[in-house]
Amino acid sequence: MRPRTKDQPSTPSSSSSSSPHTYHSKPRQPTILRRNTTQLSALFGVILRASMAGQSRKWMILVATIWIQAFTGTNFDFAAYSSEMKAALGVSQVELNYLATASDMGKALGWSSGLALMWLPLWVVMLLAALMGFVGYGLQWFVISGFFSPPYFLVFFLCLLSGCSICWFNTVCFVLCIKNFTANRALAISLTVSFNGVSAALYALAANAIDPSSSSVYLFLNALLPLLTSLAALIPILRQPELDPLPPDAVQRNSVIFLFLNVLAVMTGFYLLFLTSATNSVASSRLLFGGALFLLVFPLCVPGIVYAREWFKQVHSSLRIDGPGFILVDDDDLEFHKEVSRQCSFSSSNVSLLMNGNGSSDISLTKDDSGKSEARYGSVLNKGQLMMLGEEHSASLLVRRVDFWLYYIAYFCGGTIGLVYSNNLGQIAQSLGQSSSTTTLLTLYSSFSFFGRLLSATPDYIRAKFYFARTGWLALALTPTPIAFFLLTISGSALALQTGTALIGLSSGFIFAAAVSITSELFGPSSVGVNHNILITNIPIGSLLYGVLAAVVYDSNSGSTHKISMVTDTVICMGRQCYYWTFMWWGCLSVLGVVSSILLFLRTRHAYERFEHDRITSLLD
Repeated sequence: MRPRTKDQPSTPSSSSSSSPHTYHSKPRQPTILRRNTTQLSALFGVILRASMAGQSRKWMILVATIWIQAFTGTNFDFAAYSSEMKAALGVSQVELNYLATASDMGKALGWSSGLALMWLPLWVVMLLAALMGFVGYGLQWFVISGFFSPPYFLVFFLCLLSGCSICWFNTVCFVLCIKNFTANRALAISLTVSFNGVSAALYALAANAIDPSSSSVYLFLNALLPLLTSLAALIPILRQPELDPLPPDAVQRNSVIFLFLNVLAVMTGFYLLFLTSATNSVASSRLLFGGALFLLVFPLCVPGIVYAREWFKQVHSSLRIDGPGFILVDDDDLEFHKEVSRQCSFSSSNVSLLMNGNGSSDISLTKDDSGKSEARYGSVLNKGQLMMLGEEHSASLLVRRVDFWLYYIAYFCGGTIGLVYSNNLGQIAQSLGQSSSTTTLLTLYSSFSFFGRLLSATPDYIRAKFYFARTGWLALALTPTPIAFFLLTISGSALALQTGTALIGLSSGFIFAAAVSITSELFGPSSVGVNHNILITNIPIGSLLYGVLAAVVYDSNSGSTHKISMVTDTVICMGRQCYYWTFMWWGCLSVLGVVSSILLFLRTRHAYERFEHDRITSLLD
């Protein structure tokens, strides 16, 4: 044992280290560390619970957005009360068409909702939209019920005000989806917009539950239900959480939740399509309407499911999702793709890229040594084509793009024609002697429009196994429209009318839902608000032109011997000739839309393929 020095302090011996005195004289640092660790764990648990609560509240906001969309597609039930409105006002078919156009013109005022959001909170804009719809549709209900007879221009203004309220609601929903689901923006918008297509079926069921014999009840419901829905959605919107960026595993978990919600949406669509069309009594309509409301409320269980993280991990691992989830064009991938495109040249030994003044290009492929013919892309098909997805376009550059006008024509000759068809569905059924089937046809169009909107998310879900440009999906979605119109020119049977209505609803629904994503991908995500509003100016223009065409053909055949006149001041056209040439013209114009969409696909597929190549390369690196 080493001797203790003079300056060395005394220490307890090893034998005395076990005494109580010696035990309590040990340093307290481990106890302090354990206490701090416990406090940090408790603090982390509080933060985690708060984060999870915020994540659950964002799903409640998504459900509230679904409610808003489901009950604010009030322009789709115009056909249900248009004949009664025509009789109440004593107007011609052309003048009735102007009222439908006024409702669609509200979409051209979409910029006003964005301006309002610059100065007002989101919930105030939503309540203002509900107020506009309440006044617009409420006063129309007074008109059709005979309480007063305003001049025609006032009814026109009321229709314009009602259409504007729909656009404001859509803006509110878009902002909510973008703000709360930045990583799954496309899936959120596609899902919520889909429920806008089911509005007509819901209103038909609600109207039958109140008074099946009255068409004016649709206007009453159009005024009341959006207001009640806005009040119900107010609480989750006011409690909107501040969300931090999600980690990759959370983004993938959210993708699985969206898959579950889409399956539930399909169930809702089939419920409305097959069960509600079979109801004949008020009691059964009320029961089925209650079931529809239950299906809309049921997604509120999602916030609770969010907490069951282990269960979602098991489901997620079984699905084996690779990459950022079910997103065809992810925002982060898009930014990476643009950065790579700026740094790397797209030239090769046989590709010459000559940039012109506006950022477009002419590409010429020289022939090789084998003597193949020279391929030059200086033609209309490739001149000025987009070389990269996500490049921001100002309004001035947008209108100089050939791709934009091909896109504009495809929408104008596709989805807009389908919308005008739905506006005339009441008179079409009446002219073919199927007035009693108007509600069934309206439900059919609404349900298949709903399915078409859900199908617009297909490219996002099958991306990992099959990648196809979204513009190619657009061309495929437009194809059923000319088939439907030519079918209606061939036959005026009830089966042909139902089949044509279903095909047109399916096609137009897909276009309405996919348009926002296509605009964002082709012309830039930051400019999508302005650029999409420029795109949808085709809706009021098409509503006017196509509607006037249908009305002129209708009125020109109303004096034929095969038509009858009612005791009212209005004349009703009866027979296939009332819409024969209208269907023929609409069919030919929709073929033009298909051709335009195919040209758009051929001009943009290289940009989509290049984007996918860059994304896969980044994942491999």
